[in-house]
Amino acid sequence: MNELTEIYKRIEYLRNNGVKMKEIADWVDMAPSVLSALYSSVLPSYLELLKTKSPENALDDALALVNNVSKKRLLGNLGEIKERLFNMEPVLEAPVSGNPFLHLLEKEMHQSVEEAYNYSGTYLSYSLSSSTDSLKIEPYIICTSENSDYVKVGMINAYHSVHWGSGIINNHQNSYLMFNERELPQFAMVTIYLQLPHYEYPNMLKGLYLCLDYNHNPIARRIVMVKQSDSTDEQAFMEMEGKLIPKTELTPEQELYYNYTCQEGDYIKTCTVPSPKLDESDLEREKKMLKI
Repeated sequence: MNELTEIYKRIEYLRNNGVKMKEIADWVDMAPSVLSALYSSVLPSYLELLKTKSPENALDDALALVNNVSKKRLLGNLGEIKERLFNMEPVLEAPVSGNPFLHLLEKEMHQSVEEAYNYSGTYLSYSLSSSTDSLKIEPYIICTSENSDYVKVGMINAYHSVHWGSGIINNHQNSYLMFNERELPQFAMVTIYLQLPHYEYPNMLKGLYLCLDYNHNPIARRIVMVKQSDSTDEQAFMEMEGKLIPKTELTPEQELYYNYTCQEGDYIKTCTVPSPKLDESDLEREKKMLKI
């Protein structure tokens, strides 16, 4: 069973060094969907379950999370899979000129296309309205771009504005959805950080919504995204609507999302305090102003 830990760490090493999941799957003679399930769901869960269970029981429980990985076939091929993985080396790329961070973003966006099918579809998000005591519900779509060169994400906000952006899916553990929330040429970046669960096709994602308010002060709040459909039809998505629902009008189901996203501590905001100099007293004044 020790091979499972070594296999997981080797795949992680290859992925972190730019090797695509499909290339790894072809190298070890495994279907990409099976390798994806193994890497994103089975092995992380197995390693976590080892803390409280025997290797045999931990593997059984981890395999129960997916339906396309055969225990018999997996255990029968562990030695060969491990050998092939350790014979595979990433191709070192030549140093790039310009901004290395932008090159990294572009590279990650392109590689994320391979992982997008696990999360593609339309969603409804639930978060706190920053202007009223209401639950904010907004449609999202996650799909691949027309040329399949990046993960395309769209959002219709509660005020019916449509924003398009891009997503990065990193190591089946977290994802970033990024938009510009203002009309061009203004730029106000929205970043939604999602914690990806150890399931092959999750129906719910959760994380933090980071953006600017109308006065360009930074705010952060919880967000839950619940999958509505596997469809990536943009026309159907455009027919969806975002809305604000007052607390008094929530259904029992919506109240669950409200209680998770709209309580004290689920919303963080800072503001700029007019001051001839910035010192410790301004910090106290800011906290008082935010209570108003």
